[in-house]
Amino acid sequence: MLQNPLHVDPTIDAILKIGSGIFWSLTYLLILRRGFLDKSYGMPVVALCANLSWEFIFSFVHPHSKPQLYIDYAWLALDAGILIQYLTYGRKEFPEHLPRVLFYPTFLLTLLLSFLFILLLSREFNDLNGVYAAFSQNLLMSILFIHLLLRRNSYVGQSLYIALCKMIGTVFPSLLLYLYFPDSYFLILLYVSIFIFDMIYLLLLYFKIRAGGLSPWARV
Repeated sequence: MLQNPLHVDPTIDAILKIGSGIFWSLTYLLILRRGFLDKSYGMPVVALCANLSWEFIFSFVHPHSKPQLYIDYAWLALDAGILIQYLTYGRKEFPEHLPRVLFYPTFLLTLLLSFLFILLLSREFNDLNGVYAAFSQNLLMSILFIHLLLRRNSYVGQSLYIALCKMIGTVFPSLLLYLYFPDSYFLILLYVSIFIFDMIYLLLLYFKIRAGGLSPWARV
């Protein structure tokens, strides 16, 4: 449980929160753009369900203070768009050995379990700002992006700009939470782990796009 946060200048707090909001919003917008262009979805479904759950919980169940609350609203709206893309294009990537009729029930079960996991984790550890859940699912997302790239063996739905915005968007809250809780070694492990996996993903994606005969920086 996070206790006794250090004082952080309100201006620095606002700058880092807004910086995170901007770069994560760009991440979602670029995923939406790439998804429409490639007729695919760009966020792994487990990560998408976790994001939707976290944003809903901390917008309406345990609402954050401003400006984070407004950022949560924006993220929820953007992830709803990504959800539409997944429901539209995801069926074609559903495992062939499973009946297609399971596509929607599997998604709903994943969403329900994600919601309950984040809600109960936050209450169990009295973390009603969702810090542990946010960084844990961020690490999960970093790993799942790598898995998605390797499973597809394709850069469909992805771009270096998405990977970079995700990385930068995570650096901002990592710095902010380190200022508040410099002695939380578990959180420090999460910050470092996310950065490492984001770098691995960035490099894998870079070389995959190059192998496809494209300029990685020309693909937005």
